[in-house]
Amino acid sequence: MTQTTPRKVPRGKPLFSDRLPLSPEERARRKAQKEAFASRCREIFWRVYPDLVKEHYDWFIYIEPDSGDYFLDCDRDVARQKAKQKYPRALLMAMRVNETGTVGKI
Repeated sequence: MTQTTPRKVPRGKPLFSDRLPLSPEERARRKAQKEAFASRCREIFWRVYPDLVKEHYDWFIYIEPDSGDYFLDCDRDVARQKAKQKYPRALLMAMRVNETGTVGKI
């Protein structure tokens, strides 16, 4: 069994001081990447939504935007497993087939 020693961090100090804070340019670049990814996923979602909502209302959908593939199931874990089986390293977006596309509470 590994024994850990408690590390005291003064209030107001970062826990991991060895990590440098991101520059404003890097933060803006990452934010733009996330927004572009979400936009591509939403585009696919709204394209397939009218066909899916009739029979699969409130089901989970995982979208892989580079290929345009999506994986659908009533159980979130099963839908995720289907997606990860085909695209193990891809970044996926989880949505729900309902009016808003949101998965959890807002």
